Amino acid sequence: MTNSQLSARTGTGCSTPAPLPQTAGASPLPLPAQTVDDLVSAALAEDAPWGDLTSHALIPEETAATAFLTAREEGIFCGEQVIEAAFRLAGPGTAVIQLVRDGDRFDAGGILAEITGPARTVLTAERVALNLAQRLSGIATLTARFVAETRGTRARIADTRKTTPGLRALERYAVRCGGGFNHRYSLSDAVMAKDNHLAVLAAAGLDLATALRQAKGRLSHTVHFEVEVDSLDQIEAVLAGGADTVLLDNFSVEDLRRGVEAVNGRALTEASGNVRLDTVAAIAATGVDIISAGALTHSVRALDLGLDIRASLSNQQGAIRE
Repeated sequence: MTNSQLSARTGTGCSTPAPLPQTAGASPLPLPAQTVDDLVSAALAEDAPWGDLTSHALIPEETAATAFLTAREEGIFCGEQVIEAAFRLAGPGTAVIQLVRDGDRFDAGGILAEITGPARTVLTAERVALNLAQRLSGIATLTARFVAETRGTRARIADTRKTTPGLRALERYAVRCGGGFNHRYSLSDAVMAKDNHLAVLAAAGLDLATALRQAKGRLSHTVHFEVEVDSLDQIEAVLAGGADTVLLDNFSVEDLRRGVEAVNGRALTEASGNVRLDTVAAIAATGVDIISAGALTHSVRALDLGLDIRASLSNQQGAIRE
């Protein structure tokens, strides 16, 4: 019996994460090129606001370089667009060959990309390209581990808005590369009434079901309506208020099962709170539709990737000699 199966049957956390899948599923649609360029340009400007002083002082202008992006541990890759953008925007004349695609699994020691071009440009872009690819691949890898733990259940793994300010588009894309799904992108995308919203309603003496129905009546028919509950006795009022999704926040595994039974298909059910690799299999086994985990983005460990450079000199005709 696998760790995931054991957790699902007993409700206990597994001690060892399930192995990474061979792939994380179909690669999602690429991000808008302008979005990537804007984020990478800002990162390059932060890292070299007046140019790369070290490279310009030490490296002759005519020096060319070939660099290899190398994996120092296994994982799921994410970073094609940011790597290409970093070297392209740092200066002209670089070429990037991607040897793995977003969503692909790789082993330690594998070469993920090859970069050729002026050595100064390669060195200038190196840190930005690595920082972004390491973080995004870390998110994709952790997401894939969560997905592997919930295989065989109905539950989808989803992210939250607990993302790095300015990097939300990239980090959410990395979740998709790991086989996960995205929650609402921003406060403007959907209604999500959380505990503090409900506390304000209660303090104002408003009936919960009535207030929710009135709020939903003011919305377009395309807007999703989700309401968080922190106790089982809130569920009926929330359903009466027209919730499309009931968010069961920080429930025990047993109460999650009871919550799913109480909703009984009248809305989607989402579990959040205390979602970790050692708890997610048991949470999924309760029958919830969605499991949202802030850990996918807010505290993920960057994967260990390296850029190994082999430099050479070019003559005046542009030929390369080792």
